[in-house]
Amino acid sequence: MKYTKQLTFIILVFSINYLLDRITKFLAIKYLQGKYYSLLGELVVLTYVENEGAFLGAGSNFPPFVKLIIFIILPLLACIGGIIYCLIKEQDKFTIAYIVSIAAGGIANIQDRIFNDGKVTDFLNFGIGNLRTGVLNLADMSITFGAILLIVHEILKEVKQKPNND
Repeated sequence: MKYTKQLTFIILVFSINYLLDRITKFLAIKYLQGKYYSLLGELVVLTYVENEGAFLGAGSNFPPFVKLIIFIILPLLACIGGIIYCLIKEQDKFTIAYIVSIAAGGIANIQDRIFNDGKVTDFLNFGIGNLRTGVLNLADMSITFGAILLIVHEILKEVKQKPNND
């Protein structure tokens, strides 16, 4: 992929993931605080939560300096590193899309932490009965689906490259 096309693609994928997260968090802050909406028989629940930790609140009791390192500095370095890797080394469009989606979600959540006293705005919960996800946001979905699709894509590339020994 030509560098200009690659840069444009990276900006597009990043912008879609990042802006969808920012818009939905803005709407959650404006319309969901103190409210609970159940959709499709509680398959989807909309509710406003501020998460001070990572997944399911893990690490919310860490000291502020540790939170700064674990929840802001290290993830930011990883996100920037992923984008730089996509700019200078990676040529596969799918791999680029998945890595940039992960980075965009990470940066959106890091922005929350920096400007919201270390808290991330979450508002989505999925599940059936008692089997439910934690409360999450679109950035979390960008990170999760980007990572899953990247792993599957890399496994499929390996399988295709293996010589057939029948």
